[in-house]
Amino acid sequence: MTTETLAPSTSSAAVEPGKSNIEPAGAVRGNPLAVPLALASTVLAIVAVLALSWYYAASLLLLFAGILFAVLLDACTRGLAPIVPLSRSWRFGLVVLAFGLIAASAIGWSIDRVPEQARSLIRVMDGQLGVLESHLAAFDIDLFGPGGRQDLSHLIADPGRLFGHVHHAVSGAYAVAINTIVILCLGLFFAGDPAGYRDGALKLVPLGARVRVRSVLDEMGQVLRSWLLGQLLRGLVVAVLLAVGLSLLGVPGAGLLGLQAGVANFIPYLGPLIAAFPVALVAMPLGLPTLAWVMIIYFSIQTIEGFVIAPLIQKGAVNVPPAWTLFAIVIFGAMFGAIGMALAAPLFAVGRIAVLRLYVEDRLADRG
Repeated sequence: MTTETLAPSTSSAAVEPGKSNIEPAGAVRGNPLAVPLALASTVLAIVAVLALSWYYAASLLLLFAGILFAVLLDACTRGLAPIVPLSRSWRFGLVVLAFGLIAASAIGWSIDRVPEQARSLIRVMDGQLGVLESHLAAFDIDLFGPGGRQDLSHLIADPGRLFGHVHHAVSGAYAVAINTIVILCLGLFFAGDPAGYRDGALKLVPLGARVRVRSVLDEMGQVLRSWLLGQLLRGLVVAVLLAVGLSLLGVPGAGLLGLQAGVANFIPYLGPLIAAFPVALVAMPLGLPTLAWVMIIYFSIQTIEGFVIAPLIQKGAVNVPPAWTLFAIVIFGAMFGAIGMALAAPLFAVGRIAVLRLYVEDRLADRG
C-alpha cells in the first residue's frame, strides 16, 4: 500500500479559505418564505370557509335538507332494483309518483281533521301550562322567566321562534312553503342524476385525488342512506306504538301526539325528551293515574326503541360516538335553532367520514 492511496483527495471537494464545507443544521433549502406563505394561505382559506358557512348558514342547511331528501329518493330507487327489472330512470319515476300519491292522500285526509285537533291540543297544553305556572308560583318559582308566558299559538304564528335564524326576515307561512318547495326541487334534481352531480363536483378536485374523493363521497352517501332510512323506520315505530297506546288510554289527539313524537325522534337523545313534554301536558287533565300510565308507556316505548330496535335497524352502519353526536346537536341547536338540531346528526356523520378518510388516513397516514 502506497502513501498515495492513503492521501485524501481534495480535487472534488475543494474548500475555500475561511469557509466550512459542513452545512449548518436547520439550513433552509429553496425559498425560506414558502412554508410560512403556505401556512398563512391555509389558515386564511379555513377562516374564509368558516365565515361564509356562518353567514350563509340558512342556505347551506336548506341545501343539506334537499340532499337528505335526494338521499331518501335514491335509496328507494335503489331498493326497487331487485324487485322491478327496469332502468333507473323508470324506477325513479315510480318512486316520485308513489311519494306524490302518498303526499296528496295525506294532505287530503288531514285538511279537515288535523287543524281542529291541533287547535284543541294547543288549548289543552296552554291551559295546563297555566296550571303548572300557578302551582310553581306558590313556591316562588318563575317557570317562564321575567317575561312571563306567551300563548302557545304565538309559536305557530311565528315560526322564527321554532327555526332560529333561518326565517327571521320572512313571514312564517310563506317561508315554510318556499323552503319546502326548494327542498323538494333540490331533492328531485339531485336524485334524478346523483352520479352526474357527483362527477361534476369532482371536476374541482385534482386529477390524482379524484378516485379517492369519489370513494369518500360514495361512503358518505351510504352513511346518509343508512342513517335516514334507519331514522324513518325508528320514527314510524315510535309514532305507531305511541298513538295506539295513547288511544287505548283515551288521550285526545293520540295520532298527532304519536306523529310529533316520531318526528322528534329524528333528533337523537334530545328529541324523545322534547316530545315527552306535550304528551304529558295533554295527559294531565285526565288525572294522575292516567298521566303516570302515559309516561310509563311513553318511556317504555322509547327505551325499547333505543336499546332494541335501533341497534337492529342500524347494525353499526352509522358508528358515531353518542357523546359527539349530542355535542353536535347542542352546538347546532344553539347556533341555528331547531333545524340545526334536526340536521346536526347527519351533518356530523358525513363530516366525521370526511375527516377520518381525507385527513386522518391520507394526511396523517393513520389507518389504525
